[in-house]
Amino acid sequence: MSPGPFGGGESALLRDVRRELDEGGLHGSFLVRDLGTGEEIGIDPDLDHPIASLVKVPLAAATLERVRRGELDGAEPIRVEPGRVTTPGPMGLTRFRHPAWAALEDLVYLSTSISDTAAADALFALTPPAGVARWLESAGLRGLSVRHTLSGLHETPAERLDPGEAHLAHTLAIQAGTPGRGHGLALLDATRANAGSARALVELLQALWRPSAVHPEVAERVRELMGANTLRQRLAPDFASDAAAWSSKTGTLLNLRHEFGVVEHADGQAFAVAALTASRVPATVQPAAEALMGRTARRLRDHLRGG
Repeated sequence: MSPGPFGGGESALLRDVRRELDEGGLHGSFLVRDLGTGEEIGIDPDLDHPIASLVKVPLAAATLERVRRGELDGAEPIRVEPGRVTTPGPMGLTRFRHPAWAALEDLVYLSTSISDTAAADALFALTPPAGVARWLESAGLRGLSVRHTLSGLHETPAERLDPGEAHLAHTLAIQAGTPGRGHGLALLDATRANAGSARALVELLQALWRPSAVHPEVAERVRELMGANTLRQRLAPDFASDAAAWSSKTGTLLNLRHEFGVVEHADGQAFAVAALTASRVPATVQPAAEALMGRTARRLRDHLRGG
């Protein structure tokens, strides 16, 4: 892949983008790649970050590959224990108060398209993290570390505090990091959590949207699931239109706000986008940060697109 259009130095555009992110209280990594030409532009795209719910995409692909091979039955009813999560944010079975049954392939939909963590952990019970890691390796995809299931995503300090004290959990998340990308909270520690870089995520998108070692049937279904993503508040406002389709997966954990996906234009151009960010603002609801993420990714895409 091309290292980008700026050679060894950083362009005025990237310096301006970094400044705007800093002023908005965000830091992190971005990468945008033209899937037709391989040209790309980014900010710190090779740094590893905890990826939270973004891991549900390789989980979906690994599960669907096992269904394709006949190792799993997509129609098999699976009993899912209730998540009983009451804090704002999670959806689906994660909020259920009683056990439920759902077909395996429907759990893949719930896990990927509405980011249902209870559904994801039911899938991890069938294909553990090591199995997902083996699928990534078999597809020639490196740089994504799948180390654990997802139940812990709803067992953070935020769930132990009253709603009016949620800012304290975010303060802990912001202040407990180390210079080596470690963290006092395991789920925010890039060396212990499910983790990866913006580049590794873009490589996964490339493999799903273009011919690769990923089986075409599996890639097509994952694309459909990402196209059905119900969480549209982050990058979608800057990419989705009547002339462009946006397919993606979000990831949120305390002060982390991520999204990666592909925008496909009516003229045939397609761009893979990965945005991995952390906020320095101790607040749960941050629409300005969501908008800044989208604006940043859009500026990078516009540069590659030439407009």
